[in-house]
Amino acid sequence: MPISELHLPERTAKPRESGLTMVIDGGLPTGYFSDSMRSAAPHIDMVKFGWGTALVTADIGEKISCLRELDVPFYFGGTLFEKYVAQDRFEAFLDFIESSGATAVEVSNGTIDLSNTAKSAYIRKCVERGMMVLSEVGFKDADRSQRLSPSQWVDCICEDLEAGASLVITESRESGRSGICRPDGELRWGLIEDILGSGVDVDRLLFEAPNKALQTHFITRVGSNVNLGNIAADQVIGLETLRLGLRSDTLMHFEEVDDEWKARPRYA
Repeated sequence: MPISELHLPERTAKPRESGLTMVIDGGLPTGYFSDSMRSAAPHIDMVKFGWGTALVTADIGEKISCLRELDVPFYFGGTLFEKYVAQDRFEAFLDFIESSGATAVEVSNGTIDLSNTAKSAYIRKCVERGMMVLSEVGFKDADRSQRLSPSQWVDCICEDLEAGASLVITESRESGRSGICRPDGELRWGLIEDILGSGVDVDRLLFEAPNKALQTHFITRVGSNVNLGNIAADQVIGLETLRLGLRSDTLMHFEEVDDEWKARPRYA
């Protein structure tokens, strides 16, 4: 395809430090999963096996083997971490992560009663074991998340980064109806602006954006190389076209209009 003839936004190349696309697998059939990964691997930076699906997926080993073959990192959802912590089996959790060959570990407090400071202590323990940590800020319960003020969000993000998290994920769930979103799916615009204006390095943030509206907002607000997560396996190519201005929602945002084009007559 002669896309080099077009003026497109510059995208980072794998292995990326920004412009990450994190795909969530909520239990796809293995054949579908493998086909999706092979088709879109150049645009996938990591895969999250959502919540506790890894423990009930009979052929999880086959999925992991596919990702290793494609050199795509993977990890398990933070809810699995929370389940182990709730049963006071954190060391067993670390052993499970290491035995699985997971590239990273997600540490969250979206469901259980765990303060952010206590969560940060777990981040430090994981880092001490040599693990890359993705932490998550925000709660699964939408009402609880809305009670977390913007300044508290920023404080939690900073605390996690100081504890050693490589990336901080902003919660929205796979539904896009909690955390940084309201129960009706509307993005909490003011919250996002406070986070972006806080001085936190945006490349250290990964915004969960499971639908096109959220993806479009973050791409047009932050840029093509914003880190986005909870992307469905069949939406990876679509997301990449949004990043490049090859889809209606972002086409004119990135269009470079030259003087000759401006001078052309307009027709109704």
